[in-house]
Amino acid sequence: MLYQELQPVDTYMLKFSTPFSDYDRQLLSLFYQPLIGSEPISLFLTMWADGETNDKRQFSHYHLMNNLSMPLKAVFQARISLEAIGLLRSYMNTDEENRTFVYELLPPLDAESFFHDPLLATFLFSKIGEQAYRELRSRFVTEQLDMENYKEVSRNFLDVYTPVNGNAHELLNEQQLSDRKESNGIPFDHSFFDFDLMLSGLSEQMVPRRAIAGVSRELVGKLAFLYSLSPIDMQKVIMMALDENLEVPEERLRRAATDFYKMNISKAAPKLNKFYVPDTAQSNSESQKPLSKQQELIAYFESTSPKEFLFDLIGAEPFSVDVKIAERLMNVHKLSFGVINVLLHYIVLHNDGKITNGFAERIASRWAMNKVDTVEKAIDYSRKEHDEYTQWMKEGGKTNNQRKKPTREEKLPEWFLKKDEEPDLQKEVNPEVELENDRKRKELLAKLESMRKGVN
Repeated sequence: MLYQELQPVDTYMLKFSTPFSDYDRQLLSLFYQPLIGSEPISLFLTMWADGETNDKRQFSHYHLMNNLSMPLKAVFQARISLEAIGLLRSYMNTDEENRTFVYELLPPLDAESFFHDPLLATFLFSKIGEQAYRELRSRFVTEQLDMENYKEVSRNFLDVYTPVNGNAHELLNEQQLSDRKESNGIPFDHSFFDFDLMLSGLSEQMVPRRAIAGVSRELVGKLAFLYSLSPIDMQKVIMMALDENLEVPEERLRRAATDFYKMNISKAAPKLNKFYVPDTAQSNSESQKPLSKQQELIAYFESTSPKEFLFDLIGAEPFSVDVKIAERLMNVHKLSFGVINVLLHYIVLHNDGKITNGFAERIASRWAMNKVDTVEKAIDYSRKEHDEYTQWMKEGGKTNNQRKKPTREEKLPEWFLKKDEEPDLQKEVNPEVELENDRKRKELLAKLESMRKGVN
């Protein structure tokens, strides 16, 4: 179901709703990272760095997977975490078979607004504990100086400057300039809460309507959600928050909700758990079914970036030339990540563990021409070629008058039969490192080969 939401080849552009500062970076690291984790914050910082160039550049999601060393699923989960916490807005445009996204980066809440938001403040408290919470809050407290004995002596603008006549045509410019915008906080839908039921149980004599007219519905919804309060419970909370002037200040309402929760539900601070609900019940039932070996293999190829696959293959950071080959297969031949991984696996199995650009280009061109655009097709196509090659080898690997020589030369390379006769003199490597890499490569090849045999 992930590929219905996002694919590695999908492109995106970045948009900033406001300029960011070092203060925002502190808020992201100290306030938001404990809530949503390091991966979403890393995604935000990467987008921030890429977007600072302001050149309207388009990126593919492979760029994020490569820079963050994260599979597509982790990138998507990090994205929706940023959306839920109010740091990102995502917009999608579908044009025939291509999808393009615009990611708008939003500023974090300032310290005062963050600590006044009951959801965020309580969420942070439950994550880092009381002591760390108090220390973090005191860090952003502004000390008030005693200004009683001071008299202001500042000059105003007219004291310092005087107008000078000049050409004013340059002043007329209709281009929109960037400005500092305040965060709207987390996107929260309070429609789940039955306000009418809550109001119907409040007596006009005891709680005048004007007393709660100024109370934010969003705040009431957040408190009800956070503390698992029903409309009947919220009636009691409002009664507790009512002051001597028959008003309900928001600060008293927050405190009353906290007290009611402690007295009636739990002494421990409430916790928020992240979850993701698929769009359809069908996807829910499908996700609960155990995967076959075929499905596991397909899922592995589809959810792993080529760079990560190469890392698994050799057990170390892949060579830059191999990564560039994978990138070229994606950019030039428009192959998906899954197909590229099958292709790389096929090359390694048939090329003595080596990835060569010419071999990869020939296979990619042939696959693209035959519309091999899914992992299933790529696996079937590679098996068919492997079976043809194996049959040809069993028959002696020679041509006769009744049988033509196969036209695909890469299927029967001479080094396949002579791989131990001549060393590669063009590449100087440390023998110990080469032996270790060969051992790791063979272990992974054996694992992948056993998976492949298990789904024949």
